[in-house]
Amino acid sequence: MLLIDHLAVVAGTAIVILAVLEVVARSIRHVTSRWGDRGALGRSSLDHLLGPSRLLALCAVVAIVVKNERVTSNIESPLVHTIVILTVVAVSWLAIRMTNVLEDLVLGRYRVNLEDNLRARRIQTQLRVLRRIVALVIVIVAISVILLSFPTVRAAGAGLLASAGLLGIVVGIVAQKSITNLIAGIQIAISQPIRIDDVVVIQGHWGRVEEINLNYVVIRVWDLRRLIVPVSVLVSEPFENWTRNLAAILEWVHLELDYRAPISALRERFLSILHDSPDWDGAVSSLQVTGAGTSTIQVRALMSARDSSSGWNLQCAVREQLIEFLQTEYPESLPRIRLEHGDSHSPT
Repeated sequence: MLLIDHLAVVAGTAIVILAVLEVVARSIRHVTSRWGDRGALGRSSLDHLLGPSRLLALCAVVAIVVKNERVTSNIESPLVHTIVILTVVAVSWLAIRMTNVLEDLVLGRYRVNLEDNLRARRIQTQLRVLRRIVALVIVIVAISVILLSFPTVRAAGAGLLASAGLLGIVVGIVAQKSITNLIAGIQIAISQPIRIDDVVVIQGHWGRVEEINLNYVVIRVWDLRRLIVPVSVLVSEPFENWTRNLAAILEWVHLELDYRAPISALRERFLSILHDSPDWDGAVSSLQVTGAGTSTIQVRALMSARDSSSGWNLQCAVREQLIEFLQTEYPESLPRIRLEHGDSHSPT
């Protein structure tokens, strides 16, 4: 049989297989779309596994055609080798995508957009880092299998094995920083000094942990910028984690006022502001005079919120409304400079 005839048989069979897979995929997508959340696993499997399944099916079809058709030996050998390589790629691709399906399943069950999300953040952090580690191992194994399928590479394996010690030293020196970051990424997945959606202050930047990779962490800063931090920095330098154990946080407002400031009336107004605010969680409320200087007193209003975003909004609202209250009701309590004239020593 001529080469063009073989290609025609392979192409025709491949078109039929792809058409069948497309019909099945459309049917599954149509059915799962009516199931709502119950069909999430089916939709995720279809989205992630359809591509590698097509490639794996094509490899199987070509292998069957080559086995059943009378293909000349000079064509069969390179064709079989190509099928083996594509099969390794398809299986590796399928295995990596299966980890994506597992991640979607877990992320759908443990959501971080809830109020009490500590367990969800811990599980998501471990899962995402471990998934990347598994994907890296699968890629390394797949590349090794593909390289070993070449006779010349297998023949050179003994020489490479003999010089593996020297080669390892060279690779270690060249990729020292990458290896350090990789080990630090694994350490973060196990010890979890930070988690997904944690509120942190790193190098003076306040933000939330948006993504944790094997060698870097993405921090979404409050002004929507992204701060890229190597994971080695997180395990070697100090940083603030505001939601390490709890999402709740204490906020405070510091005011410098005149000695004539009405503390009792200010405290009543402060409590009124808290009770009217949806950002206050009802746990902590305190207004105290924390210091007294030569011309002013220091007043601190302490309050609690369920998370850092609510705390920031509450802090700003309390500061604004207390200042407005003093300006309107007790303007004499605002800080002022006193001068003495002559012998009267009368303050102004």
